[in-house]
Amino acid sequence: MKPDSNLARQLKGNGSIVTVEYQPYPTAVTTDIEQFAQALGNSAITINVADNHNGVALSNVAAAVALLRCGREPVLQMVTRDRNRIALQSDLLGAASLGIKNVLCLSGYHQKLIGNSKSANVFDIDSIQLISMVKGMNEGYLLDGTKINGDFSMLIGAVINPGLKPLELNLIRLEKKINVGAEFIQTQAVFDVASFQKWINAVNTAGLADRTGIIASVLALSGADEAKRLNETHTDYVIPKVTVERLAAAGSAEAQKKEGLVICAETAKQLKNMKGLRGLHILSGGNNAFIGEIIRAII
Repeated sequence: MKPDSNLARQLKGNGSIVTVEYQPYPTAVTTDIEQFAQALGNSAITINVADNHNGVALSNVAAAVALLRCGREPVLQMVTRDRNRIALQSDLLGAASLGIKNVLCLSGYHQKLIGNSKSANVFDIDSIQLISMVKGMNEGYLLDGTKINGDFSMLIGAVINPGLKPLELNLIRLEKKINVGAEFIQTQAVFDVASFQKWINAVNTAGLADRTGIIASVLALSGADEAKRLNETHTDYVIPKVTVERLAAAGSAEAQKKEGLVICAETAKQLKNMKGLRGLHILSGGNNAFIGEIIRAII
């Protein structure tokens, strides 16, 4: 069954797409996410709901349902780190029954990177296999061939790291995700625009941008310390030395935060008109309250 979400319809058009991220945290109430949704106004088409991104947090399905109640369209992020294929399929069926129509398929950070080193990881399947699994469910069947009762329809998204080297391997991984069913791609955060330009040029040359909707992500850094930490602990963050130095030179913590916002806005404006991009995804970095400021700086 073909996905019928608003994001699916927007991807078929020619307009620029803006999506944002919300990272749930340890809470048993949804007041914060409801306020987040209201504060955005009409500035974003969809809101990504992260899946235990920084450790144990409110269920992403519960957070997505809270968004639906506010009249907002969620993108449900699903990581393979915490669930085997049984739980993944069960959660997807449950999400679909509740009206969720978009899913972003990821492997997820290792549990040591999110402060849960004693937890066992699962990784029963990887993100590419997850994409393929959801595509099969869209066709009406579970992995073991069991027919799904009723309609199941999810727009399938994936994540790619444009900084992954070598470029040839990067393109192979992107094409694999497209081949198994990824209908839109959100990149990891872009900090080096020149490097990203080379990547998107290669993607265009390979004809891959014509086969999926590519959305570039931006992140407003809070300061030089955060930039250094991300560079040291996450291989998918490649923050140029000049950016770190520029943040440090801004001075106080508040001044660095403002400079991070300026840099983010500059990056977004440079990305906006690149051939092959369908829009921007604004990452929160866990600072959900900062999203509104980022949107106002960018749009």
